[in-house]
Amino acid sequence: MKKNKVKRKNPKQTGVVKIKKDGSISHQGEGGGKRPFYKTDKQLRNKIDEYFAGGYRKRTVFIGRDSIPMEIPDITISDLVIFLGFCDRSSFYALEKIEKFRHTIKRARTFIEREYESLLKGNNVTGAIFALKNFGWTDTQEVKNTGEITLKFEGWKK
Repeated sequence: MKKNKVKRKNPKQTGVVKIKKDGSISHQGEGGGKRPFYKTDKQLRNKIDEYFAGGYRKRTVFIGRDSIPMEIPDITISDLVIFLGFCDRSSFYALEKIEKFRHTIKRARTFIEREYESLLKGNNVTGAIFALKNFGWTDTQEVKNTGEITLKFEGWKK
């Protein structure tokens, strides 16, 4: 009897969250380092609330003719992911597959979508449009034809 060997991805690949059958997170093969693990939804929600309450980065923009410096919040998914202790977005998104974290992750993503949506009111909206498309937004145009076309067939002629 011949055994088929299955080629597997590197089990020591960092930043990948593996979900056990019971719905909990497996840290097998992570290769050490700090493991961002939230045992309860409340722990995760509190940390996310801490981020939105001022844990985010700020950037300086210059306003008006006099170039007055102003600090504005720089709220992004990547920044939230790092703030929560994850090494990449896919680990953060994997928590959404666990029932007890689903609502909290969706809510956090919606808060960030709101930030990008508010940027659509400005002059330079290209970056916000790109970011919103990554959130599943679509940029479509609807074309309605209100004209009427009449075709008349009078039979075949020789």
